[in-house]
Amino acid sequence: MFKKILIANRGEIALRVIYACREMGIKTVAVYSEADENSLHVRFADEDVCIGPPRAAQSYLSVPAVISAAEVTGADAIHPGYGFLSESAYMAEVCEACHIKFIGPDPRVIRLMGDKARARRVMRKAGVPVLPGSEGVVESEEQALKIAKDIGYPVLIKATAGGGGRGMRVATSPAELSQAFRTAQREAEAAFGVKDVYIEKYLESPRHIEFQILGDHHGTVVHLGERECSIQRRHQKLIEESPSPALSEKLRRKMGSVVVDAAKAVQYANAGTFEFLLDQQGKFYFMEVNTRLQVEHGVTEMVTGVDIVKEQIRVAAGERLSFKQSEVTFTGHAMECRINAECPDTFAPSPGTIHVFALPGGPGVRVDTAAHSECLISPYYDSMIAKVMVHGRDRQEAIARMRRTLEMTVIEGIKTNVSLHLKILAEADFVAGRLSTAFMNRFMNATAAGRTLAEAV
Repeated sequence: MFKKILIANRGEIALRVIYACREMGIKTVAVYSEADENSLHVRFADEDVCIGPPRAAQSYLSVPAVISAAEVTGADAIHPGYGFLSESAYMAEVCEACHIKFIGPDPRVIRLMGDKARARRVMRKAGVPVLPGSEGVVESEEQALKIAKDIGYPVLIKATAGGGGRGMRVATSPAELSQAFRTAQREAEAAFGVKDVYIEKYLESPRHIEFQILGDHHGTVVHLGERECSIQRRHQKLIEESPSPALSEKLRRKMGSVVVDAAKAVQYANAGTFEFLLDQQGKFYFMEVNTRLQVEHGVTEMVTGVDIVKEQIRVAAGERLSFKQSEVTFTGHAMECRINAECPDTFAPSPGTIHVFALPGGPGVRVDTAAHSECLISPYYDSMIAKVMVHGRDRQEAIARMRRTLEMTVIEGIKTNVSLHLKILAEADFVAGRLSTAFMNRFMNATAAGRTLAEAV
């Protein structure tokens, strides 16, 4: 087992890894930018190293800075968390060359799955349903127009690298396609340094369903069930839950079996998430694989009792998974709301100093956060300041528990989206589980008109 792990991240996910390491008796090293000098992950790690200025490109995204910190402190492994370098095959390769264990999949798998066009081909070969689309990178507008005509509009132009909704554009006609194609390329190049895009058929009101997997280096792969992630704005998730109200036990078993077989086909080891679109007829289509820990992993931990971060560390150390598929059980219903430092009406970021930060506890409540009273929310990083998670006997209790938790949340000094979450939780369609990736557009349009979704129909 590792003696010391460097955490190449910040905020709540850095703290989450520290929690696991402390329980396992492993020393930790925090890295931080100048903007994060007084952060909680720096305070609670056993050692800390400043790796650069506030901008991520000069600190958290700097491979030389992170590797130097690991070598100086004698860390024998690096946990990348999510975001930043977590899906960088280059980072994993440098770790390998420096004899530092990267706590994640092998570089080969990261590179394979990180190129979404290649991943589609591999998944199709492995028998996973894939949406109609281009076979690989689309090089020109002329090629894009031909492919779109063949598969039919609407289509989605999508960056082959990265995620988070960047480099993605929908076109509903040939007239829209050229502009959407160029815009997606520009966004992809700006965000990921690669302008490559591909095209696939666009489903207008699907559900976004993802399956959590864990694999070890001994050939074992298990799935930990699904998460429903359909409540999202501009491809950024807002609310996640498990299990999905849309999946029958039969469909869950079928999708789980497909995911495990696909992961075995690419010799996947460590944590990962297979993302799918589920149409209104119950057919599912592969979207992408996230070769890292997900923001919403805690939802799965609450319904399964599995500590995913500890399993990641054990697998990276060469150990077998501590359980088999037959031992995975699902209890109750879990839900997560992402609390962001932003205006709930305009979604404009709201950095600044939090003067009061009080989140309630009680049965079935978990809050993952690095925020606290008098802490500074920096404008340099993602606006998420907390993940509020609840667990109930069923979905109705989980919704009620989330409502009372958010109603009793006190955050003063900055604006947050707590009020937006409460409005979503009160919508009849949400309560009934009538969800799709189009939910937020419909919800925002209805809200702007001063109506509920039911009144807007």
